[in-house]
Amino acid sequence: MKYPKNYLEEIKLRLKVSHVVGKTVKLKRRGKEFIGLSPFTTEKTPSFTVSDEKGFYHCFSSGEHGNIFDFLMKTQSFKFGEAVKQLASQAGMQPFKFTSFDIEKEKRYEVYKNILKDYTEHHHKLILPKDSEGHKYLIKRGINQEAISEFKVGFVPKNSDYFNILSKKFSEEEILQTGLFYKSEKNNRFINRFHSRIIFPIKNIIGDTIAFGGRIIDNSKIAKYINSPETEFYKKGRHVFNLEKAKSFPKKSEEVIIVEGYMDVISVYSSGIKNVVSNSGIALTENQINTIWKFFSYPIVCLDGDVSGQKAALRIAENLLPLIKENNKIGFASLTGGMDPDDFIKEKGVNNFQKFIKTNLSIEEFIWKIYLNELDRSDPFAVSKFEKKFKYLCQSIKDETLKKHILEHYLEKIRNLTPLQIFNKTKKRNNFKVLSETKKMVKARDHLSKEEIKEYSILYIMLNYPKIILPRSAIFNDLEFSSKSLNDLKTALIKLIADDKFNDKNIEITKVKYPRLIQDINQNSFIKSIFLKKDEGQQIDLLNEILKELNEIKFSKRIDELENKLMKDFDEKSYSDLMELIIELKYLISQIFLKKMII
Repeated sequence: MKYPKNYLEEIKLRLKVSHVVGKTVKLKRRGKEFIGLSPFTTEKTPSFTVSDEKGFYHCFSSGEHGNIFDFLMKTQSFKFGEAVKQLASQAGMQPFKFTSFDIEKEKRYEVYKNILKDYTEHHHKLILPKDSEGHKYLIKRGINQEAISEFKVGFVPKNSDYFNILSKKFSEEEILQTGLFYKSEKNNRFINRFHSRIIFPIKNIIGDTIAFGGRIIDNSKIAKYINSPETEFYKKGRHVFNLEKAKSFPKKSEEVIIVEGYMDVISVYSSGIKNVVSNSGIALTENQINTIWKFFSYPIVCLDGDVSGQKAALRIAENLLPLIKENNKIGFASLTGGMDPDDFIKEKGVNNFQKFIKTNLSIEEFIWKIYLNELDRSDPFAVSKFEKKFKYLCQSIKDETLKKHILEHYLEKIRNLTPLQIFNKTKKRNNFKVLSETKKMVKARDHLSKEEIKEYSILYIMLNYPKIILPRSAIFNDLEFSSKSLNDLKTALIKLIADDKFNDKNIEITKVKYPRLIQDINQNSFIKSIFLKKDEGQQIDLLNEILKELNEIKFSKRIDELENKLMKDFDEKSYSDLMELIIELKYLISQIFLKKMII
């Protein structure tokens, strides 16, 4: 008994020739093909070629040629049935059993295929006359006679009686199993499902018509497009419209354009762009994209530019993101203004359409762009939700290495959305006008950090200019210094100043308690010489500047700590703390906070 053609084609569809041959022959890629030393002869210069696109191998030295079944039969001395079983196992398929059920299924498929073939030919003839309403509609839409013939486009009249014609060759049960007709409950008549519609034959990968898409031609309120219902031999999520043509056309690239509808495919195809397919108006499924990837490594989704088309594109992107790999990518070209590819080509020409397709975004960039356009960057809760969304999406990516790098890419972009990044950029442009005199403080001795230099300067002012601090002493209570000793001294001095007990006696007591620290402050605070030259107003401005710089350092230090922590374990609490800190930083940048404190 013969294996069903569909079963064999499914195996070939799932397995690349290079993968099967590569288990025996060491292959190297050369363009779109692979080369290696012949397994049939002894040679030093490779003459053995493999083409996944064409589905065969060829040995120039021996003349051997064939598909994956031939290869196992010739290299491992398998019989055909053994080769089929071995390759079916590799493809993850159940071994075919020649049971009575399988034999009957194959017979049913032959009947099914013949009914659809007759249906196609009959209705194709009805659309050919130039005065037919179907023909007029297609010409008006820019579909020429050549395209009508090549795609076997047909038209089903409103009062079609084709069921009666078919019933002369096939049984009622056989006809109904195709889904082309249904029985009316009102008059018990058989109704042609596609009546009053242009029909587009949907073919499987080997070119057999297995279903139809239909487009209404009047302004009726019923559905514009319909597809055949699922049958034993047609599953919507497994088939791609026009793939059988696109895969066979000589390609100059690894790209294929995925458009929304049948008319779009025919329009784009007729313009000269042959590598175009359609998901037939349904969400692009895993089965469909895996089938497309077998023949094209970089499909580009170009759906209609209306709201529903954009939503569909985003839904496709989110569904397919888990499946991308180094050699299996996908891009998105977003039309605007409600345009579809057909409209674009008619209005702007095929050359501009090709240029537009080249501007496509990778799947990860497309998702980013869509969600970014809807983000309120000033709302920390919205940013938090935004980041969680992208972490969730990345977790679904099956390729672990790719998952890591895309997640890092997203997190870097998210960090660039925060006010911190704006602050760091403006900082380089000296948005904070540092008094020229304070620059000297940066040159303090090596044992002091920038943070400590500012703290020493504040403590020096407290020790030597308590009158400036007194009216503003309350604002220093919440100011935390970098070390316990500095903080303790600050607390002691503020208490003396606030209680108006800042006299020589108490100062001496303080010096006894913190002798080395006070000595260090007086020696290393460059504010001393600067302060002497200023009047009281200028001294207050300088104190204000020092406080701003100190807060800037502390905020930046804390943010760096939280960002580093987030990079390691993505702790949600740390993220919340980070966002709160950034809000405070924005407040600091606006100087509102400091003006209230000092002035």
